[in-house]
Amino acid sequence: MRADFLPFSKPSITEEDIQAVGDVLRSGWITTGPKCAQLEADFKQYTGCADAVSMTSETSVMHALFRALNIGPGDEIITPSMTWVSLPNTALLFGAKVVFVDVDKDTLMVNAKEIESRITPRTKMIVPVHFAGAALELGALRALAEKHHVLLVEDAAHALGSEWNGEKIGAKGTSMFSFHPIKNITTGEGGMFATDNPELGNRVRSLKFHGLGVDAYDRQTHGRAPQAQVVEPGYKFNLPDMQAVLGIRQLARVDAMNEKRRQLALRYHEKLAAVEELIPLKEPAYKFKHSWHLFVVRVDSDKAGISRDEFMAELKKRNIGTGLHFRCTHLQKYYREALGHRAGSLPNTEWNSDRIVSLPLFPDMTERDQDDVVGAIQEVFRK
Repeated sequence: MRADFLPFSKPSITEEDIQAVGDVLRSGWITTGPKCAQLEADFKQYTGCADAVSMTSETSVMHALFRALNIGPGDEIITPSMTWVSLPNTALLFGAKVVFVDVDKDTLMVNAKEIESRITPRTKMIVPVHFAGAALELGALRALAEKHHVLLVEDAAHALGSEWNGEKIGAKGTSMFSFHPIKNITTGEGGMFATDNPELGNRVRSLKFHGLGVDAYDRQTHGRAPQAQVVEPGYKFNLPDMQAVLGIRQLARVDAMNEKRRQLALRYHEKLAAVEELIPLKEPAYKFKHSWHLFVVRVDSDKAGISRDEFMAELKKRNIGTGLHFRCTHLQKYYREALGHRAGSLPNTEWNSDRIVSLPLFPDMTERDQDDVVGAIQEVFRK
């Protein structure tokens, strides 16, 4: 058994990253400034998006976007229940109705046909999720959104560096990214709004900083324009430079870090191929590039003789950390008790919610670490 605990995820922070943050702290300008402006510019160059607005989290991106779109009571937001709670919670806080849609049983992503069955005249926005680093089939989703005149917003928290049909996620349309410490790059906490709609981008940028008519850091005056006034009530979601500089450095090597993730994922597939108690996810049939944010498997409880939760507990006893992405939203306490959601409505989501587990996967993980994971899994099932 391992002597030390192996977390399921760990950010890749170098001494040079630490030095860069220290340089910002010593500079005298640590809030939103030139480093934040550079992060947005670098992000546009990397993804190919027309506009990028950095914020304190992807959840803050969601709040600013909902406000920019004037979403409120009577509006419906379609999204999978197989997701983190941020988007559904945000919809409820704005008074909108969350319409959950089921996912494919083996890719854990939504498809256009399933979404179309839930569209009504009240549908204001569709928010599908690029899951675990795999990319959604964007062609059909874009055609659906255009057909029904509904905004498509991609939840790309897992998908920095992913591609669909040779196109980087975020390059076109509107999407939201997360820079949480477990993501492919991190700013500690942070997020990015990407869009090719200049009007929407400008309004979100204003809303993220009190609703002023200019950004917190004006690129022309290198400070806040003295004539700036409140255009509409906004939020305080601007990302500080001391976090943005970490994102700049991380983004510069995201492809290299994603390649390490890919190599580890391929090795997992090889090492776990004979473990009948685990069911891997399937990769979509269309052309895409995986960023391997997560390595997710499902525990076959019938063959294993133990539940997913018991499996995770046994690995923890052996100093192996795991994650759960995700426990379905619609059956969580508030959604059941206050909103009346019941089991059986989303069978694929619920089946996976009871079985999924994320195994350790991060750029600085070694093959020896991975061998410890595989050995512990084999030991648990032998027991």
